[in-house]
Amino acid sequence: MRRRRLPIGVQTFREIRTADAYYVDKTPWIERLTREGKHYFLSRPRRFGKSLLVDTIKELFEGNEPLFRSLAIHDRWDWSARNPVVRLDFSSGHYTEAGALRAETLDRIAEIERAAGMSPQFETVAGRFRAVLRELHERTGRRVVVLVDEYDKPILDALFSGRCVGDTEERARDLARANRDFLRGLYGVLKHSDAHIRFSFLTGVSKFSKVSLFSELNNLKDITLDRRYAAICGYRESDLDEVFAPELPGLDRDRIREWYDGYNWRGEERVYNPFGVLLLFDSREFLPHWFDSASPGFLVESLIRRKTITPRLDDLVSSSDLLSAFDVEHIATEALLFQTGYLTIREEVAFGAEVRFRLGYPNREVQKALNQHLLTRLDPDQGRREGNRTRLFRLLEEQDIAGLEGWFRGLFAGIPHQWFTRNEIANYEGYYASVFYSYFAGLGFDVTVEDSTNLGRLDMAVRAFGQAWLFEFKVIEQSGSGTALAQLRERGYAEKYRVGGAPVRLVGVEFSSRTRNVERFEVAEASG
Repeated sequence: MRRRRLPIGVQTFREIRTADAYYVDKTPWIERLTREGKHYFLSRPRRFGKSLLVDTIKELFEGNEPLFRSLAIHDRWDWSARNPVVRLDFSSGHYTEAGALRAETLDRIAEIERAAGMSPQFETVAGRFRAVLRELHERTGRRVVVLVDEYDKPILDALFSGRCVGDTEERARDLARANRDFLRGLYGVLKHSDAHIRFSFLTGVSKFSKVSLFSELNNLKDITLDRRYAAICGYRESDLDEVFAPELPGLDRDRIREWYDGYNWRGEERVYNPFGVLLLFDSREFLPHWFDSASPGFLVESLIRRKTITPRLDDLVSSSDLLSAFDVEHIATEALLFQTGYLTIREEVAFGAEVRFRLGYPNREVQKALNQHLLTRLDPDQGRREGNRTRLFRLLEEQDIAGLEGWFRGLFAGIPHQWFTRNEIANYEGYYASVFYSYFAGLGFDVTVEDSTNLGRLDMAVRAFGQAWLFEFKVIEQSGSGTALAQLRERGYAEKYRVGGAPVRLVGVEFSSRTRNVERFEVAEASG
């Protein structure tokens, strides 16, 4: 197979198909959508191929047959039936000022009117939108296809970006509510114009509740967690092996999987983040390509403000309702992390008649990069933080036990006293657990927290440089001296990690709530 152009940042189907670029065929899913339903909604994280999917649907309904040759849908589509397409794309606008959304929407509708040779008949946005749909249907004799890309960006801009330009939190929420109410009226047009619509598809990052945004559009089918469409965005394992086979030589296949695979929306197989994979093939370096494409500042501040203990992020359990609890007034932590792509579904858990989801980091990229950013708030002294990160890496590489003890003691001693009184983590025990975890995870090591065994749950396991380090943390006033290492030995946690003869070290760390320091640090080789 020959190498092709890598479509990095390309969101137009025509450009990909005419520029000899790699393309992962998503038309089987599109065909099913068009055959089985009419009004759809899909939520996926940023840079997951949503805009390309929307553009592919546009070209399909416009009947641009040459672009689809060799694709699955080509021989299953009626190319003689061409529908007018109305596309509203909110991705390029900035909606952090009052009135910006209305002005931007009117500009988009005016563009559609000019292209069709229409004259505005109404002054309201909803009125002009309805008129466009009706007149296009009447002129062509074919019902209209409506595509809305980044449907939620006006709300998210107001909620998140608004705080970065000097707005107070309440002012940001007020603008988000105003934008939400405007969009509710706009999207309500789709239901009232149903007779003129052949197909509609709305997509964005978040999944706002139907009550708040889609109260009028109650015929909208949400396919976000529909197993049949779990791979409609992203790359599957087979896509890398078949479509991108020319790019794989020279790259560790298992490492690609570890870094960029792992996203799941209830499908039988997980999918890769396409943006990260394409940049890996281009740079040939394992870096947080997707994570670095946008600032997670609001997310980090939200986690700190909510007193989130960061090790618990890798093992959250949530209901499907909670994953959808995304609104201006309240955004559940689980919903925020899941919908933005920082957590994904690990497994489904039966809970009586209800199904719940166990969430965790999708891959090494997200785990490493998010914890690096969290550390900027958990340990705000940049010089000390970078020195601690470098030293920890070297100590594990050299298996320097005495140095590791000194690192733990120094980490405790180096936190200013004022931080204990002002830190926003639930308590200092949770704060230290967060600092420990984020240091290890932020270096890119394989870190597992509260790993279940048949005898209990291990606090933290770190695999680094061919060795496993098993940590147990205790507050000495609560558990007594010497209990951390004793528990590691008694419960036989090492058996699970002694794979292929790899050495396993047990590390008991006991700190005092009274002195706020490490009182006991013990390391032992796992026997057996």
